[in-house]
Amino acid sequence: MGKCSARHFVLTICTLQLLVVVECQVFDFMGFMYGPILANFFHIIFIIHGFFGALQYSTKYILSYSLWNIFWIGWTVFIICFYLDTGVLDKNSDILNLGTGSRSWWEIHGYGCIADFTSVNNGSSLEQDPDPSRPPRPTKVEGCLIEYQFIEVIQASMQCLLSILAVISGMYMSKLYIDEDDSSCLHLHM
Repeated sequence: MGKCSARHFVLTICTLQLLVVVECQVFDFMGFMYGPILANFFHIIFIIHGFFGALQYSTKYILSYSLWNIFWIGWTVFIICFYLDTGVLDKNSDILNLGTGSRSWWEIHGYGCIADFTSVNNGSSLEQDPDPSRPPRPTKVEGCLIEYQFIEVIQASMQCLLSILAVISGMYMSKLYIDEDDSSCLHLHM
C-alpha cells in the first residue's frame, strides 16, 4: 500500500467514523445519555485530528488519533458488555446517563415498539416514582423488530470495527511518514 492510498484509506475511515459517531450522538442526545454524549464529543475531536493529520501529513496528529482509537475500542467494548449485561454490568443501571434516569432512545422508539407505562400493581397510568425529576420508564415494551440493546450493540460494534481499522491504518501511515523523514535525513548527510 503506497503513501497516497494509505492516506486515502485513513481519510475514508475518518469520514465513516464521523458519520457513525454523529448518528450515535444524535440518538444519545434524544435519550439524554450524558456519558456517551461526552465520550462521542471527544471522539469527534480526535477524528478531526486524524482527518487533519492525514491531509497535512502530520505524524503527531495521526499518532494521537491512533492512540485515542485504542481507548475508543475499550469504550465500545464496555458499551457492548454493558448492553449485553456481561458480568456485573446492568443495562438498567444509571452508569451511562450519569444518574438522570434516562434510557436509550431506542428502548421505546424502535421500529414496531409499543411501550406500556401502566403500573402492574394497581393499573393506574403511572407509578409514583420516589424521584419525580426522573423520566417515567415503561413497565414493558413489546413488538420491537429489534430489541434496543441489540441496536446499541450493533452501533458500538460498528464503531469498534472502524476504530480497529483506524489504529492499524494510522500506525501504518505514521510509519510511512517516519520512514520518509529518516530517508530524507540520510540523503542530506551523504
